[in-house]
Amino acid sequence: MTSMRIFVLTCVIMCAFAANSLLNRLGVAVQGMDPMDFATVRTAAGAAMLWLLALLRQAPTPSLTGLRRGAGALALATYMIGFSWAYITLDAGLGALILFGVLQIVVFAWAVVEGGKIPALRWIGAAIALTGLCVLLWPSGATALPLGGALAMTIAGTAWATYTLLGRGEPDPLGATASNFLLCLPLVAIVMLATGVGPMPLAGIITAIIAGAITSGLGYALWYRVLPALPTTVAGIAQLSVPVIAVAAGIAFLGESLSLRLFIAGTLVLGGIAVSLTARR
Repeated sequence: MTSMRIFVLTCVIMCAFAANSLLNRLGVAVQGMDPMDFATVRTAAGAAMLWLLALLRQAPTPSLTGLRRGAGALALATYMIGFSWAYITLDAGLGALILFGVLQIVVFAWAVVEGGKIPALRWIGAAIALTGLCVLLWPSGATALPLGGALAMTIAGTAWATYTLLGRGEPDPLGATASNFLLCLPLVAIVMLATGVGPMPLAGIITAIIAGAITSGLGYALWYRVLPALPTTVAGIAQLSVPVIAVAAGIAFLGESLSLRLFIAGTLVLGGIAVSLTARR
């Protein structure tokens, strides 16, 4: 692929990832779909799209067995559930920033647990990002974040970090993602049935299908296609755009606001992650 094509595809993919937050917020908070119903439809649509893409390749059928598949499916289900619940109360951009910040902090903490040599810049970057999360999540009167939504997104971010760590070294990332989505579906559906099936407006169902099949399924497939052509640092820095795009799209399409607190916290979180990625180079 040419450099321009890689650049364009990367921009499209980052917009797709940011759209997941926007679509989830739209379906749950605006269109009135129950969060667990939304998560189930999204997971089903994502599994269908990913398996279609996996079967169309000239490659072996993805495996559905093994400890890694089961752990990946459980982590993915936890992410799906927490992500959908969080957007009952959180704005799209705010949720994306919490998710991304928690993801990076957990991945960094795991690197510390593994005992690897961590550059000083990466420590500094993690400290800056953590400070940003504290600014964002710290209770402060009328501007305090909804506790339930913030907690749900923190759980989702931790689960996504776990999913990311489990996927390191996957020889077939697209096939693994397709298998994880399919195995995740019954887990999410069980929670949906346990909490009770809510209203399913047609607009909400369509939004969930788009979030699952297009911005998740096709988004991940394109990402795995482009990723080998990107240096690790460039790939990491590109993902810093996701919360920024989500905030801008939330303001433009959902009428959300950019508070001073969100701006300061976002600058700290994304700036800290950028410092950490510079250290990794």
